[in-house]
Amino acid sequence: MTSTVPHSASLTPQRLRAWAWHCQGLDGSLLGKSSEDVLHHAGWARSVGGANPYLTLFSRAGIGREQADRDVAALKIHELPTARGCTYVLGQADYAWGLQLGRDAAVAPFKVLARMGVERNEITLLEEEVLHALKEASDPLDPKQLRDELGDSVRSLGEEGKKKGASTTLPTALGLLQADGRIRRVPVNGRLDQQRYAYTAWELPPSTVDDDGARRLLLERYLRWTGGATLKQSQWFTAFTVAQSKKALADVGAVEVATAAGEVLWMLPDDVEKLAAFEAPADEQIQLLAGTDSLVLHRRNSGEMFEDEDRGKKVLDTTLALQADLPDHPILDRGRIIGLWQYDPGKERIAAWTFAKPTAAVSKRIAEVEAWIREELGDFRSFSLDSPASRQDRIDALDAANG
Repeated sequence: MTSTVPHSASLTPQRLRAWAWHCQGLDGSLLGKSSEDVLHHAGWARSVGGANPYLTLFSRAGIGREQADRDVAALKIHELPTARGCTYVLGQADYAWGLQLGRDAAVAPFKVLARMGVERNEITLLEEEVLHALKEASDPLDPKQLRDELGDSVRSLGEEGKKKGASTTLPTALGLLQADGRIRRVPVNGRLDQQRYAYTAWELPPSTVDDDGARRLLLERYLRWTGGATLKQSQWFTAFTVAQSKKALADVGAVEVATAAGEVLWMLPDDVEKLAAFEAPADEQIQLLAGTDSLVLHRRNSGEMFEDEDRGKKVLDTTLALQADLPDHPILDRGRIIGLWQYDPGKERIAAWTFAKPTAAVSKRIAEVEAWIREELGDFRSFSLDSPASRQDRIDALDAANG
């Protein structure tokens, strides 16, 4: 047990918000670091065809889109399916064991195919044919090109398959090959904020740890990224069973720490020591983040980031603090949500609503992020199907709330 445990009464929501902010490197402590460093220290960046990975790097280290895209092209960072089978952008040191964590999710679609009479050896043969085609190709191949190349080897599963989300056998083979590190997806225009991919052969060295070791690594990283989390929060992120979670927590030597709100957080011993000496910064530290940023998403605890006087705030009749996931992107100061924003590409501006009159620091940061989106991204999509038209109601609501 760590020798210095902060008294529970001192672990107020305000202090814990500032602590998580610090652990995420949003206090300027990661400025100048590489893309790999940011993802190692702050956590993998959720990628669903949106711009969150770019803002993750920009907000913490000032990394622009072109540098991030160069890092993707050089395989210093890469988008891969990992925890819960979800895609995140990882640093290269995490590729093998990160893929290992997502292996079960890659196998799951085959269960659907098996119920439609597809045998495992058919998929195994298709995997080998896909791999051969990619090795012979001079450029990455997209799914249509692969279907054309492989012909009858790709079986159509008809209307029944479409209803079950598996119109052909190709996606399952691609998923299994990717989970094994034998192929990888390549964004067709080199950018992370879209979901159009081609595939190329890959020879990723296998993971050097067993499944328990991979779970231990993820729990250790997760607790470091968050600065501490409840068992339920950790299970949401990892999808580990209770038994797997408890074993991983024991393996990393995690300890329980009570908070002023009556919660029990699991923390790494070193972080308990650091938290005991931690003092929240006195001056404003303003950031505009994506709704899927690690600070918000890893624990899905956005409700705890509102101050008491802001907990009843509503947009389009939605009480913000009661939502597991924010309907808009947050504006924060030292971990406290002080407003919301969306990008309006038609007017090349950020529609922002701050709960109180914005300070000079808030206005300055909004202007900085607005210019960065306009000049480097062109738009700020939350996910692949997000569009200016689909978010117009939210833009209008934020403008109305702002008066």
